[in-house]
Amino acid sequence: MEMKSAYAFGKSVETPHAETAARLRDVLAGEGFGIISETDLKEKFAEKLQKEFRNYLILGACNPSLAYEFLSREIDLGTFLPCNVVVYDRDDGRTAVMAFDPVAVFALAGRPEITGYAEKAAEKLKRVIASI
Repeated sequence: MEMKSAYAFGKSVETPHAETAARLRDVLAGEGFGIISETDLKEKFAEKLQKEFRNYLILGACNPSLAYEFLSREIDLGTFLPCNVVVYDRDDGRTAVMAFDPVAVFALAGRPEITGYAEKAAEKLKRVIASI
């Protein structure tokens, strides 16, 4: 089932969280993304707040060639990096996989010359989501 917001796109699947996260890592690598950060919010909330939370994993994915193109045009665009992709348990028992939408996010920079690179990043992330 497809999911979309003004700043992200994704879908929900029936595979369990851990299996979906493992598949996501593999598919991201196949599209040239490396995982440069990983945050398990369920673990962090338990540790820091002593609060229970659903399985919720944030993967900071970086495609070095696209990151280089963005930063070569404006160094402060690094504030939009890495591309975050999340995997979380939904209330209906399915697993959600959502990626931030580079076109929507990078549009905030007001730099039309980077639109093509944002579109390339979005195409790659959409292929990742489709493959999950």
